[in-house]
Amino acid sequence: MHVEVRNLNKHFGDFHAVKDVSFDIAKGHLIGLLGPSGGGKTSILRMLAGLESPGSGEIRFHGKVVNHLPPQERGIGFVFQNYALFKHMSVFDNIAFGLKVKKTPKAQIRDRVMELVELTGLKGFEQRYPHQLSGGQRQRVAFARALAPEPQLLLLDEPFAAIDAKIRQELRSWLRELIERVGITSIFVTHDQDEAIEVADEIMIISQGRLEQKGTPWDIYKNPQTPFVATFIGESTVVEDASQLKGFEHAVQGSNTRALIRPEYIEIGLKNEFTMLSATEKGTVKHLHFRGSEWMVEVEVRGHKLITYRSLEKTTLEIGQTIRVLVHRAYLFNDSESWIVENRLKEDPMPVMI
Repeated sequence: MHVEVRNLNKHFGDFHAVKDVSFDIAKGHLIGLLGPSGGGKTSILRMLAGLESPGSGEIRFHGKVVNHLPPQERGIGFVFQNYALFKHMSVFDNIAFGLKVKKTPKAQIRDRVMELVELTGLKGFEQRYPHQLSGGQRQRVAFARALAPEPQLLLLDEPFAAIDAKIRQELRSWLRELIERVGITSIFVTHDQDEAIEVADEIMIISQGRLEQKGTPWDIYKNPQTPFVATFIGESTVVEDASQLKGFEHAVQGSNTRALIRPEYIEIGLKNEFTMLSATEKGTVKHLHFRGSEWMVEVEVRGHKLITYRSLEKTTLEIGQTIRVLVHRAYLFNDSESWIVENRLKEDPMPVMI
């Protein structure tokens, strides 16, 4: 299903929950609605589902306006955060529920349910009840029930929020494979960046009711278009005055310009580990956090705390140690725009003084 949304607005009393949101979703794509809690993500999802009515704007499925269509006539499947399974029904009957409502012949119901049981890895659990299943298994039942009537659009409201971390990781990969196999257009709400980046074809960043940016996870991470996106996506440090950092004396343009510096844009080490020592400056190791495959290092440079990572293969640093720091690049942003600035000394280094 091709989805088009134009100038969508929603008010709850005096609260403007969704503000003039427009976007297109290509058929078969898996889209992540990502943003902080209360930003409007679920309101958008519920309007697409027909569970809430827009204050203004249009929702089109395959070019047809569906604003006034009830949920059952929109061709959607909905997976709720809390599963919403029928406790008194077996796995088989939960999955079959939508087909029975449509008065599908019994033989077709059985074939479709068993197909989905196989697809979702629930074979052997058909006669169990929700209380006899794990959280991950209950979520799989919810997915299967939503897919049973063969919807053209699948909507998921924080589908992994109620599941523990290990199972959540497994279900992410499983969901990605499932959507690719079924080929259904899908939209899921999440506030988990890792989840959105790992699962989605494209991400839509929603904040305070507005669509801040839409694009692939890589595009959004590498080229944030608004100050909010720049500070929201990924780990980073915000520096109020980047011109204080070596190689960025030219960085400030106008008032209220700040710099966002990501961990991968910072290189740290001992003197003998740099070939461009003149572009580095001194820093002090403030904290070390072991992350399994690497160290997360907090280093202070001219009063600014920067965060980066260091390989376990390199010499282990110590808290309080003076090291060299090279900031390769930074995102600069103000209240209206953002742009990337490279360390000038990398391109035109000064000679190293011995």
